[in-house]
Amino acid sequence: MVKTDRYIFGIHAVHEAVEAGKDVDKVLVKRGAGSDLLKKLLGTLRRMEIPVQQVPVEKLNRITGKNHQGVIAYLSEISYVDITSLLPAVFESGEDPLILLLDGVSDVRNFGAIARSAECAGVHAIVIPSSGSAAINADAIKTSAGALHRIPVCRHRDLYAAAKFLQESGLRLFAATEKAADSMHDADLTGPAGIIMGGEERGISPELLRRADAWVSIPMKGTIASLNVSVASGIVLFEILRQRG
Repeated sequence: MVKTDRYIFGIHAVHEAVEAGKDVDKVLVKRGAGSDLLKKLLGTLRRMEIPVQQVPVEKLNRITGKNHQGVIAYLSEISYVDITSLLPAVFESGEDPLILLLDGVSDVRNFGAIARSAECAGVHAIVIPSSGSAAINADAIKTSAGALHRIPVCRHRDLYAAAKFLQESGLRLFAATEKAADSMHDADLTGPAGIIMGGEERGISPELLRRADAWVSIPMKGTIASLNVSVASGIVLFEILRQRG
């Protein structure tokens, strides 16, 4: 298997790595490629919920000058966890679960900073979508001060389905949004809870906003409409910690 510290390339090499359970951050595939072997690989990647990006061959050639066969896979810096396996263990420990859902947080340093605050606030897991989320790379790890090696990260193709699972498991979902009429200080954030934070560009998707049990906002006195998502996440999480005593 052809391998470097950060990525592997070649159809067979990538397929073997995925089937062997290697944690893959994303796979770049040459745009327009369509061999039978590649179709088989793409089917496996879909089944494993691994993000795939169609890119020009020139981009692949810039990454490596070797025979990549139109496929390069970036290895993840962390091991992902399944929320359906993690959540029962949290309940069994006697703790009220606190799960953070990040909807489209794409900036690496924001993601790392959020993970750092989440670990300090006692968050049990961070849930992210398979596509549209920040890459968990060396910059994210550094910004998190190592928190991403300590806090479980759960990656799911459908964040809405993950949110539904959390509710069906007994968690209340709170969407942190400037659209909320109620302040987070007036909401009861104790008990099993999931907090939804939106990305830098579009915020929380309408589907997840409708899914949430309640919306909460951060009280502000200034004229700027919203806070940076990493700052907002820290404020909300530590309000929960305060309420939980």
